[in-house]
Amino acid sequence: MSTAATNKKQLRIAIIGGGPGGLTFALILQKHGIQSVIYEREPFDTNTQRGGSLDLHEDSGQFALKEAGLYEQFQSIARYEGEDFRLLDKTGKIYMDESADAEEKGGRPEINRGTLCDLLLNDLQPDCIRYNYKLVHAIPLANGKHELHFENGHKDTVDLVIGADGAFSRIRPLLTNAIAEYTGISMIELNVEVEAHPDLANFNARGKLFGLGDNKAIMGQLNGGGLIKAGLCFSVGQEWLDTCGIPFDQPEEAKRQLLDHFDDWDESLKNYIRYANDTILPRRIYKLPIGLQWTRKPGVTLIGDAAHLMSPFAGEGVNMAMLDAAELALAIIQNDDVDKAVGEYEEKMFKYSSKSAEESDYSLKIIFSENAATQLKGMFDQYMS
Repeated sequence: MSTAATNKKQLRIAIIGGGPGGLTFALILQKHGIQSVIYEREPFDTNTQRGGSLDLHEDSGQFALKEAGLYEQFQSIARYEGEDFRLLDKTGKIYMDESADAEEKGGRPEINRGTLCDLLLNDLQPDCIRYNYKLVHAIPLANGKHELHFENGHKDTVDLVIGADGAFSRIRPLLTNAIAEYTGISMIELNVEVEAHPDLANFNARGKLFGLGDNKAIMGQLNGGGLIKAGLCFSVGQEWLDTCGIPFDQPEEAKRQLLDHFDDWDESLKNYIRYANDTILPRRIYKLPIGLQWTRKPGVTLIGDAAHLMSPFAGEGVNMAMLDAAELALAIIQNDDVDKAVGEYEEKMFKYSSKSAEESDYSLKIIFSENAATQLKGMFDQYMS
């Protein structure tokens, strides 16, 4: 074994954030004998609670799973029928009704976020991830090292720190002054029990459903575990969730008021609201500036939403995070000079993430435009032609 390779395996590498990106990065390094530590702010793994079903793309999420040695396991549990897609307008008129053949494996199968992260965690060495470590400060030191200070009093000095800590990253300010910006869209997430409401399960079908109109949207997605996750989307000001008067901690009254906001919408679409259980989560949708880049600095970089936060309407978020993780890990594995590896990764990431951010922003504008269903169908038709 070369001295350079030996030194590389002795590097202290820290990942801030235990989501799919951070877990994927750590696992690919582990497969090549390079250890790292993940610091996660939550007291336990909360990935099951964050988001629902994910469609993993061949050239990004699935590519990363291949590099992590988990592709075959993924294929055995992925829901290929979850690629179904229905598009309606507010009146219930159907513009698209695409059904995937469960026997024919398409390019974007579905998997629950929690299931995906369990797959990654099960292969990681248990001491790789530390929960209840909320980063307070990351202080640059000499020679590219960083001193990490955590709320629980722990300190760590590392050779390389990876910001995988999402929209409001504590690592991003080491590289850029860019901050997450409100997109103009707020979303209220709901959950419906499939078994209790077979009519809605039949209406939603096995994948995603979009109902669009009035610069609003009702979106449904079948998840594993017997849930349909729904998102009610509004093109509103940033303070609307605070000023709209909807009591999100009082589910029945909140649902009554939400139905008023969709008063003249199709009854089947409104069933996503009527049938929802008591879990109601309001949130704002943010993005980073499209094409964000920064000047290379030693000992630090970003992956996933920390690097290129974009709206979720193009389904790229987790896929980009996992692709970042794979590209960065492979660059480190293939280079003796870690800073050179990070530079190569960043140059490549800036290009592909900018393209995805542009596509995501374009999708958002169409979904909340006039005649949204017609325009979105046109976009899909153009893409498929």
